[in-house]
Amino acid sequence: MMRTNSYSIMIALCLVLGFKPATQAQTAPAKYVLLVTVDGFRPEFYLDSTYAMPTVRQLMKNGVAAQGLNPVFPSVTYPDHTTMITGVTPAKHGIYYNTPFEAEGATGKWYWDYSLIKAPTLWDAMHKAGKTTACVRWPVTVNAPIDYRIPEYWNYKNMADAREYTAAATQPASLWKEVQENATGMLEANDLNATNDELVQDENVARMAGYIIKKYKPNFLALHLACTDHYEHENGREHYMVKASVAGADRAIKTLVESLNRAKIADSTVVIVMGDHGFENIYQSFNPNYLLKQAGIITDIKTGNWKAQFHSSGGSSFLQLKNSNDKATLSKVQAILAQQPDSIKRYYQVINKAQLTQIGADPNVPLALSGINGTTFGNKSDVETEKFAHVKGTHGFFPDHKQIQTGFVAFGPGLKKGVVVPVMNMVDVAPLIARLTGVDMPAMDGKLYTEMFK
Repeated sequence: MMRTNSYSIMIALCLVLGFKPATQAQTAPAKYVLLVTVDGFRPEFYLDSTYAMPTVRQLMKNGVAAQGLNPVFPSVTYPDHTTMITGVTPAKHGIYYNTPFEAEGATGKWYWDYSLIKAPTLWDAMHKAGKTTACVRWPVTVNAPIDYRIPEYWNYKNMADAREYTAAATQPASLWKEVQENATGMLEANDLNATNDELVQDENVARMAGYIIKKYKPNFLALHLACTDHYEHENGREHYMVKASVAGADRAIKTLVESLNRAKIADSTVVIVMGDHGFENIYQSFNPNYLLKQAGIITDIKTGNWKAQFHSSGGSSFLQLKNSNDKATLSKVQAILAQQPDSIKRYYQVINKAQLTQIGADPNVPLALSGINGTTFGNKSDVETEKFAHVKGTHGFFPDHKQIQTGFVAFGPGLKKGVVVPVMNMVDVAPLIARLTGVDMPAMDGKLYTEMFK
């Protein structure tokens, strides 16, 4: 009786002083987090009502958002997704590009395996806190310590059919069959692709994740919707299929919200919808290795007869020195770039070592190029420039302008209603999730936006 009375007095005192018991406090950590990335997600998709994203706009209305979020450099999918779950830049987490630099030429391999990440992740932090985790088609998660894992993985020699490799990397192994029996139906090869103007890939990813939510209720689930990116690459920023993909992504997000409601965990879940980069229209591809071959710096890459070569990553290209201490070759490359006529210089801006260090890019490269005037980069050495027959799109550019910014929307316990901040950075996402869930994530580069929190 004495203990009951003491507790009642304590509660009454808290109420008088304006405090709420911890079990009712809206600032208490969220029990669940759902992180959804829409690849190529531009802020106007939710800021401009002409795009069909009513679900995301409703989340923004009742939660928080950013008018823009700066990606890392290069502004491509795998480095950005890894920064989201580490809170540090590529220089620290080690996923410098989508595809690793291969000295004898690109094979088509990507940074798939989790062991390549050099920094602590939210996956690690959640497990240390005793929380369960899940992912569906999330980058760099092959062999990751995730309880319910369907990674993004494919055979680089047969990209048309990801089923075999995805199934082999799924954990537990039975989950691959389970999601087909309960969520998607038997998957065909194209059911995990974005081809023929289809959007079924995003639908299936959302259905898989929705099933995992309802069945297993993981504390942290991350999934990757890729269709919007694919059609922006194919057709540029404003094509019909881009708008259709945006609408399809919104419906996929609605499926996830419905799953949270069915699982009866919506009130204790923070939902984050964001992107990895923006997009720019492109009209030509420039091959800086052509300049190096003409200057005798490249003779034959496949036989190792080269002193320097560029490794391209969409709208950027990074200089790789065979000998990192070869200052003479570096000076020669710098002179070549500086001496080009304006008709060639119009394709690129040079990103120097100081800029690379400040932004946290690959620490092994001395300089990079970022495309301008609608230019992407290739790795060829036998042709200088290739013009496209129609407008296309890409990303990867140095993040110093609006078009390459991506979007951010979040809703749920602990977050205010109707707050929109001007700009965030990719490194800020993991600190926000750590704050809302109460997990410990050491030594992150990002910051918290206190105006977002209740």
